[in-house]
Amino acid sequence: AAQPGRILVVFEWFGGNDGLNTIVPYGDPMYYKHRPTIGIREKDLLAIDAHFGWHKSMSGMKHLFDDGKVAIIQGVGYDRPSFSHFSSISFWHTAAPNSGNEYGWIGRTASAMDPAGARPNMIVNISDSQTLAVKAEKHVPLVFVDPTKFQRGVFAQEKAVLDMLSAPHAPVGEAHKYVLEVTRSAAQASEVVRAAWDGYKGKDNPDLRLLDLDKVAALIEADFPTTLYYVPLRNSLFDTHVNQAAPHDRQLQYCSDAIAGFFQEMKRIGRADDVVMYVHSEFGRRVPENTSLGTDHGTAQVNFVIGNAVKGGLYGKPPSLTNLVLGDNLENTTDFRQVYATLIQQWMGADAATVLGQNFTTMDMFRA
Repeated sequence: AAQPGRILVVFEWFGGNDGLNTIVPYGDPMYYKHRPTIGIREKDLLAIDAHFGWHKSMSGMKHLFDDGKVAIIQGVGYDRPSFSHFSSISFWHTAAPNSGNEYGWIGRTASAMDPAGARPNMIVNISDSQTLAVKAEKHVPLVFVDPTKFQRGVFAQEKAVLDMLSAPHAPVGEAHKYVLEVTRSAAQASEVVRAAWDGYKGKDNPDLRLLDLDKVAALIEADFPTTLYYVPLRNSLFDTHVNQAAPHDRQLQYCSDAIAGFFQEMKRIGRADDVVMYVHSEFGRRVPENTSLGTDHGTAQVNFVIGNAVKGGLYGKPPSLTNLVLGDNLENTTDFRQVYATLIQQWMGADAATVLGQNFTTMDMFRA
């Protein structure tokens, strides 16, 4: 990589976060016309300016924003949007809306940084199963949720053979050599991850609730060689079709507090300047509230890029609340691949056009 030592953490808020009730356009009267009941009043917001305010539960991220460390990108989406959770998130994972790619955008970024696949453990995916975003041609992501139980998943009938392969052997051919290397690599990675978790003091702090970001903090503190972390939110409450207010409030607080706590940990271990976090969902919500006092699947959303290296502020053109599209939805004003290109090119130092297959205008989001 052109920028050694830099780390990107992607925190995916699966479920379809309601961007309009996250960064609230309280200065636009159309907001309250569309949302007479679930619209958040000015007195209940953490003001940014005369037009926008943070949801009141997001004080952790608001403090980071006030310190100039959060970029808020508005109107993020893609043309011909899907309203399916699973189709839309696959488009974000592959950076190929309404088409496809065998490999994920994180996996392709790793390939651009290390085409030969020589650098070990470049990608860590904190998940029950491998996320499409991290699938790579020559890099094998480490995928786990519980570091204490992280081991190669096998059927009982396979265990005896794999135990034998883990013992010292001289390979008798290329295929045998490959199997031996994969087996030993898996065992070694499991051991190192468990050791990093055992040595991480943050897990013993009951006030530090990082969701799954604690595993990332543990590996970074242990100087793990990973440069690309992907963390999909588990047990998401963001699909707020019914009685949105309470679950959305709680989920935003959990996530905001986790992010603030994660960056406190990065400061504690002296890595705050090296880490940038990117937060996105698969889509936003429809503009008008529904009859169940919730919101339905929508289009454009709000994204966040967070870190000491970030030039904080508002980015992107706010979508109009008057000129709606596709059945009362926001028109996307920022292609999500512009955000990807900015992270790939300006932060990770890789060639974004190679990763994304075409050129996208980047944003001036990072400090010199």
